[in-house]
Amino acid sequence: MSRFFSEKFSALTPYIPGEQPKDTQYVKLNTNESPFPPSKKAREYAKQAAQRVQLYSDPECTALKKTFCELYGVAPDEVIFTNGSDEALNFAFMAFCDDKTGAAFPDITYGFYPVFAQLYGIDYREIPLKEDFSIDVNDYKGLHRTIFIANPNAPTGMTLSLPQIEEILSSNPDNIVVIDEAYVDFGGDSAVRLIHRYDNLLVTQTFSKSRSLAGARLGFAMGNKNLITDLNTLKYATNPYNVNAITQAMGRGALEDEAYTKENCQTIIQNRDDLTVELRKLGFSVLPSKANFVFAKSDQIGGEALYRKLKERGVLIRHFTINRIKDYNRITVGTKDQTAILINNIKEILEEPR
Repeated sequence: MSRFFSEKFSALTPYIPGEQPKDTQYVKLNTNESPFPPSKKAREYAKQAAQRVQLYSDPECTALKKTFCELYGVAPDEVIFTNGSDEALNFAFMAFCDDKTGAAFPDITYGFYPVFAQLYGIDYREIPLKEDFSIDVNDYKGLHRTIFIANPNAPTGMTLSLPQIEEILSSNPDNIVVIDEAYVDFGGDSAVRLIHRYDNLLVTQTFSKSRSLAGARLGFAMGNKNLITDLNTLKYATNPYNVNAITQAMGRGALEDEAYTKENCQTIIQNRDDLTVELRKLGFSVLPSKANFVFAKSDQIGGEALYRKLKERGVLIRHFTINRIKDYNRITVGTKDQTAILINNIKEILEEPR
């Protein structure tokens, strides 16, 4: 750090993204990207939009929003588009947390939550998951804090049901509950249908996973119009052109090709189930996942050792050093061919002399 860096950020521990190697061709199963390319319409619309990038992008995302609202059944003033869902979460921490209202989230969850809390000097409480890595709804009742829950959770892939989410919402009527649904399209049950029933609910999602647009950076948040007004206030105070023109066009194309998205999601769900079966045959414990990844551990080899040995063989998975989950690895669900390569390499590693 330079001698000019503000002291208020000196203790900040930044989020560490998954590896994006440039030097070697890997079977890349570490960052929960889709193994499928963007839809044909998304790519066509991107080419068209590229002809006009001398102009600023539409800050209202008008064309994208129109298509979106028709598909999702929400009003235009009930959604905001952002530079990835991370920006939506960032706005939520800014808008609904302060020195009077702290934050709460699980101790094992998306790593950006504590980073945002630290960034804004917000008091936060990390609530331990149960022994089986599930969330105990009772721990979130009457907290008097802004609550952030990834559903499905990351890196576990486990979910809460809508009745459980409603328990949390109804027991915190004076605080915002943010449900982060980055992986909901792979078998979860979206809370979007509840936004007209609970004025304290904000739902965030992304085009990165199910719609194959991780590199385009497009996310969104849905809630009652007053919450969206709050987020727009911050957007227009910081970066009104937060979603570029090509990304908006790709997002619209992806929405117009919903059959392609659903087909890919079903393929990933099937591949996830097949991967789970194969890992269990090798003696792995695998948590029940509704995401595009699995969270697994082996009693025959430690999590870090498996991660390193697979990397040496050209296969990337995600390992976390947090003590409670250090024996686990998060494995993105890829194609059948990628799964076969992964499993064959794991078999060979497990057969190596100890």
